[in-house]
Formats: sequence, C-alpha cells, structure tokens
Amino acid sequence: MIESLKKTKCTSPEIAAEIIKGIIKSYEEHEQGKEHFYVLGLNNKNVIQYVDLVSIGTVSEAMVHPREVFRYAISKNVSSILIAHNHPSGDCTPSKEDIKTTERLVEAGKILGIPLMDHVIVGESYLSLREEGLIAE
Repeated sequence: MIESLKKTKCTSPEIAAEIIKGIIKSYEEHEQGKEHFYVLGLNNKNVIQYVDLVSIGTVSEAMVHPREVFRYAISKNVSSILIAHNHPSGDCTPSKEDIKTTERLVEAGKILGIPLMDHVIVGESYLSLREEGLIAE
C-alpha cells in the first residue's frame, strides 16, 4: 500500500492519472514497461485513504480479481474506489479485457456497497471509462 498519497483529494480522472503516472515514473525503467493495476480507496469526500498496487502484469495485461481489488476497501471502510492501470504502449484505448474487468468490478462493488467510481487508463494521456460511458452514472 502506498501511504504517501493518503489524504490527497481525487476529484477527477485527470488527478488519478497524474498520481498513477507519478508512481510509475518512480519505478526503474524495466518495470515501467509492464502494466500496473492500482486501486485508490476514497472516503465520502473523495479523499484518498490508500493506494494499493494490486497487480503487476506483462507488457500487455495485468490480471486482477475482485477479491484483491476490494480487499483493502472492505478493511479500510472506504466509501468508494477508483481503479487505474497503465498501458505501456502509450495507447489508452481500452481492451475487451479492460471493459470486461470493469463490468465485473462494478457488479462486485454493487454487491459490497462500495461503488467503482471510475477506471482510468494511463498512457501518453489518459482515458476515463466513466467519461466514455462505459460505467453508468
């Protein structure tokens, strides 16, 4: 868990993207070429309570499961989560697997009462799956 970002207000996908870019930039160069999947736990004022690195993948995918994504969310009593991962290629276009994973996590969040606020993909720029209409309001 990354504690240094605790208490930062995350009110937009742009802020989330900058946080993730900063974290990945701090890694050694050979690690920057892999997908990293993060969960940001938010309180009811959208203040970050934790940033958790859930998975480090390959150059083209990072495997995630709802149990790992919601593990800290449950124990830390957060109000919602935001997920983010990087695309080392720089292309922020979501893959079919990105969309499928997002849909699965939205459903898991509904069951747990911890909504998924957004899924941000970071590359040359960033893409918000909520802004793209892939996460319902």
